[in-house]
Amino acid sequence: MLTKTAVAGLAASALLASVAFAQQSPSATTDSAQTAAPAAATDTSSFKGTWRASKMVGLNVYNDSNESLGSINDLLTDKSGDIKAAVIGVGGFLGVGEHLVAVPIDKVKFVDEPIASTTATAPATGGARTGAGGGTTTGAATAPAAAKKNPWYPDHAVFSATKDQLKAMPEFKYSIE
Repeated sequence: MLTKTAVAGLAASALLASVAFAQQSPSATTDSAQTAAPAAATDTSSFKGTWRASKMVGLNVYNDSNESLGSINDLLTDKSGDIKAAVIGVGGFLGVGEHLVAVPIDKVKFVDEPIASTTATAPATGGARTGAGGGTTTGAATAPAAAKKNPWYPDHAVFSATKDQLKAMPEFKYSIE
């Protein structure tokens, strides 16, 4: 008998609580509707042509001679969110011994097209060879398919310096003060 009474009391409490939560003041309803409207009305086409900062971190950095300098480790912003500098990691192996350098973002050029490869795609030996499907192919290899550009991030970055010049720059350290 006590169990039935406890269950009935619990059900009645839940019913009353749901009614209390359902009631809202009229001003709270209109305030929440007004704040939700601008977020819902944002047109995503207005962001066309912008890049994702999360995809720019890790981007390979080359110099004007297409020599690899390192990669972007971080982007530094001011308090209004404008990107002011790129932190480039130079040298090292898997982050060990890497020299971090902060360079002004306006000195870094972002490029959509991939670096032109100077290596040949044809096999070193001519003649026929057997492919994986049992067919025979002849000397020239097919050119790799052109990669489709991603509109949300560039292919790589270019900074006008040599690796030695970057290593000679003052090291960037994250201050905790």
